[in-house]
Amino acid sequence: MKGIILAGGFGTRLYPTTLVTSKQLLPIYDKPMLYYPLSILMMSDIKDILIISTKDDLIRMENLLGDGKRFGINLQYKIQEYPYGIAQAFLIGEDFLQNDACALILGDNLFHGAGLIKHLKEAVKRCENNQATIFAYYVKDPSRFGVVQFDEKNNVLNIEEKPLEPKSNYCVTGLYFYPKGVIKKAKKLKPSSRGELEITDLNNLYIEEHNLHVVSLSRGYVWMDAGTNESLLEASNYIKSIEEHQGIKVCCPEEIAYKNHWISKEELLKQGKLMQNNDYGKHLLNVAEGKIKY
Repeated sequence: MKGIILAGGFGTRLYPTTLVTSKQLLPIYDKPMLYYPLSILMMSDIKDILIISTKDDLIRMENLLGDGKRFGINLQYKIQEYPYGIAQAFLIGEDFLQNDACALILGDNLFHGAGLIKHLKEAVKRCENNQATIFAYYVKDPSRFGVVQFDEKNNVLNIEEKPLEPKSNYCVTGLYFYPKGVIKKAKKLKPSSRGELEITDLNNLYIEEHNLHVVSLSRGYVWMDAGTNESLLEASNYIKSIEEHQGIKVCCPEEIAYKNHWISKEELLKQGKLMQNNDYGKHLLNVAEGKIKY
């Protein structure tokens, strides 16, 4: 199982800040935005990860994350010359995927909630049984998103992109798990009226084959698309509140790597000492010294 983080685009909704840097390198409270989707893939036990972005932004992302060894993972990078839709990620990443199953997450998406890891690992298992998985979230304004339509037995009937009259309040989030063969399906897609390869069209191909499972994230879960100034601030305030009240870190790649036995205690201590003058580094030291109980 491999993972892709799609972190391209121009970040125009965050201008002027993103005139000089990628939005995925902006902070959500105490860590770069990119740490959040990276952590989701790591919590799914995925170690081989491709990051797709613009030529200039990839340089900065690689400076931040390197080859992934300090997280116990393998990171690769690929340039997206121009954003032609989410499903384009599979075409850009064809050589990386080598027809393996794949999880794709958008670089500005944040997920949090008890039981999330269980959902992630179940999605991986479904991929092994040739079934795709997407995650849906209840929103007040579904017409802004891809909307999932269910029948009376809660079976998925269709996904409609930004409908004027939504059939439900459940929108598709930016996290997708696909079994082997997703590249072949992506190559069948035709550009939409927006000139993009739509992830909705790809998901509907799996629906036609009765091979798409939808996880509806209920109360107790948080999903945010931190692509605007308002949502970026909201996400930062949410993470700040959780971390200050509970004394933990949300989506901390070093901690996840240590818990997964991908890095040693000595490696975690080394990274903690590099950042010991702030709460992030102190947290890593506390984890390494066994002061954080789970």
